[in-house]
Amino acid sequence: MVTVQSFRQMALSLPGVIELPHFERTSFRVNLEGRKAVIRIIATMDEKKKIAVLMLSPLEQSVFCAFDNTIIYPVPGAWGRQGCTILNWLRSGSLCCRMPCR
Repeated sequence: MVTVQSFRQMALSLPGVIELPHFERTSFRVNLEGRKAVIRIIATMDEKKKIAVLMLSPLEQSVFCAFDNTIIYPVPGAWGRQGCTILNWLRSGSLCCRMPCR
C-alpha cells in the first residue's frame, strides 16, 4: 500500500519537482523547460481521502485506467477528458503508483 509519505517521496524524486499547497490539497509542480516562471501541477494529493490526482495525457490515462479502473480512473467531467486521473492509493501497490509518475 502507498502511504502519504511514500507518495510524497516518489513525487519529489522526479527532477525539478517542488511541493506547494493547492487549496486543501498538496500539489507537486515542475517548471516547464524553456518557459520562464511557468510552473505546472503534475499531481495533487488529498491526505484525508488517500487519493492522488495525476495529470496525464489522455493516451497515458487510457493505458493506466485499463490496468484496473477501481484503482486508477478519470476524474469525472471535462478535467478527466483532458487526462486528470484519480489514483486511489489505498487499493494500489507501489508499482502502480510509480509507473504514471515517470
